[in-house]
Amino acid sequence: MLKSCKYCMRIHDSKYDCGKKPKRKRQDNGKNKFRWSRKWTEKREKIKERDNYLCLLCKMEGRYNHEDLEVHHITPLEENFNRRIDEDNLITLCKKHHGEAERGRFTKDYLYNILQELYEYDY
Repeated sequence: MLKSCKYCMRIHDSKYDCGKKPKRKRQDNGKNKFRWSRKWTEKREKIKERDNYLCLLCKMEGRYNHEDLEVHHITPLEENFNRRIDEDNLITLCKKHHGEAERGRFTKDYLYNILQELYEYDY
């Protein structure tokens, strides 16, 4: 099928590579690939189990929430990809608290202190 190419302004077959189309560059450096990996899936489940399938921030507020749980990287992957599966960098949060943590409502120190109180990690 012939098609007008918006890169070279010519008409050619839709499967023809004219060489003008810019190549896509990976900007995630493998971080998105990690999020779908078996290693992450298993670690995520282990962290939820460690935290008794409860949002630890809800627990600090005196509520026991076990719905819409997600695992949060306290130090984000963008800052330190090497800490992606460190148990002392991962915390179980509900969807609401996870969003707030991503927006910076809770400091890293606050989240690390919660883990330290519960599990006696050394920082």
